[in-house]
Amino acid sequence: MADEIINASHSSSSSSSEEEQNIAPKCSARKKGGWTAIAFILGNESFEKLASVSLISNMTTYLRTKYNMGGVFLVNVVSIWSGCSNITPIAGAFLADAHLGRFLTLLFGSLASFLGMGMVTLTAGIDELRPPHCQGNARCEDPQKWQLAYLFAGLGFMAIGSGGIRACNIAFGADQFDTNTEKGRSQLKSFFNWWYFSFTIALIIALTVVIYIQTNISWFIGFLIPTCCLALSIMIFLIGRNSYIRLKPQGCVFIDMAKVINAACRKRHIHDLPTASSLYDPATRESENELSVLKHTDRFKFLDNAAVIVDPNSELNTEGVAKDSWRLCNVEQVERLKCVVGILPVWVAGITCFITMEQMNTFGVLQVIQSNTKVGNFMIPPGWMGLVSMIALAIWIFIYECVYVPNASKISKKEARLSLQIRIKIGIIMAILCLSVAALVETRRRDLALKQGTFLSPLGIAYFLPQFVLSGLTEAFAAVSVMEFLNNQVPETMRSVAGAIFFLSLSIASYLNTLIVNLVEILSRLNGGKRWLGGHDLNENKLERFYLLIAGLGVLNFIYFHFFASRYIQSYEESKRRKTVLEDRVDAGYVDLPEKKP
Repeated sequence: MADEIINASHSSSSSSSEEEQNIAPKCSARKKGGWTAIAFILGNESFEKLASVSLISNMTTYLRTKYNMGGVFLVNVVSIWSGCSNITPIAGAFLADAHLGRFLTLLFGSLASFLGMGMVTLTAGIDELRPPHCQGNARCEDPQKWQLAYLFAGLGFMAIGSGGIRACNIAFGADQFDTNTEKGRSQLKSFFNWWYFSFTIALIIALTVVIYIQTNISWFIGFLIPTCCLALSIMIFLIGRNSYIRLKPQGCVFIDMAKVINAACRKRHIHDLPTASSLYDPATRESENELSVLKHTDRFKFLDNAAVIVDPNSELNTEGVAKDSWRLCNVEQVERLKCVVGILPVWVAGITCFITMEQMNTFGVLQVIQSNTKVGNFMIPPGWMGLVSMIALAIWIFIYECVYVPNASKISKKEARLSLQIRIKIGIIMAILCLSVAALVETRRRDLALKQGTFLSPLGIAYFLPQFVLSGLTEAFAAVSVMEFLNNQVPETMRSVAGAIFFLSLSIASYLNTLIVNLVEILSRLNGGKRWLGGHDLNENKLERFYLLIAGLGVLNFIYFHFFASRYIQSYEESKRRKTVLEDRVDAGYVDLPEKKP
């Protein structure tokens, strides 16, 4: 769920080139946009989220019960699909910024998602598109290749659609306000609040009502509801098309980073350390605040080669502008790439935590499917366990923001927040505890099932609550903190890049999870003993050993973060403190900012 929630925090900004070159279009088009356009955008967002979350949250249960997929194959399908859904937003951001613009990218993404959802809905309504129904631990017939091909095509269209939607949804809403004015910035904050509100309402409906219908009434009706919601979402989006501000695509920051890498590699033979005077640093723009300007730093000096002027006659024209931007980049472009390189060590630490969350979305749900989900006369849908993680996340955020921070700040007489280092370390520990608890519960679940000789274990669903709560706390501490670090480490004009990098970490976590699951399944069969994973029946596996293996990776991740990656956060927090002190001294009148260049 992190990829949907945190998407809101990064998409509001685009590349600096887009911001610079679109000031005039925004001013001329200001008669459009505003709350009139936002009404259509929020309506579109609400129904789109209701549709997507309704299918994503219960896909593991659907594939297990209707497609007879075994543990390893099911995890592969869900993880690869999740990975594709999280990596396509990078392509969507590129298309929106460089070619299509956000409106068309959103429209094409919505149409692709609608086509995919329609195909998946038909699999629930037409029996011929699925293998015969299988009950309990009976020998289940595997789906035919053409049935899988049809299913994968539907999931593929949904992944393509998510690339267009996730890359542009919040950013397109932010485009409707003039952030150069105080009123526009205030309206933008209100928009984010309303976006979170509509998203939360859609999420609650999807994770309760729709999932219950899918599991206990009809999969076809349960899939048809979100498909119709997405159709309504597209209709609302198109009805408001004349009220939107549509900024023209002006290039993508990813291309600038590619230019820096290319230029630095071409000039890799430069042995003398470049000096500030030898770097290409034209006055390309003015800033309202000199504190926000990206200036040359001494870190990652290899990248400085991209801005070194080796031969002014061949690299600069008569006006002093670079002839070939792929051979000579300016200092601003180089420093942006340095910002990205600087966040990678912390970004890597977050991937292992996301692998933990992957386990609860797949194997955790499979555990619940083979357990006693009956509470009184009511059957709890296994897909509701994701709601437990979200509630745990929401409760912690409320306690932290509304109880801890105000009271701690009152006692210390300054803003008191847990540092990013502490929060990420707690998140990693929560991930280790989550898997350890899941291993203990799985051992108990399987032992009871084998003792009674039944496919379903008599272990109650309440025993699985702790591992899903810990998964939610892992997200609350680690995922949110990593996203905060990524956003704060880069300048405001690169927030979209930070978000894309975060989505990439979710994608890599899904692919790594697929690799680990398959390696464990193969290696555990070599000894001739009981395999850890595989098959349709968890009672025949040793899932707890796999959980402990991933927990061991979490321990290694904690060591890596404590002794290596945390140093980059220390450097960031120290520079943040220095900047805050400088800004306070400026506000107090003790320091004057440098005058702007004429």
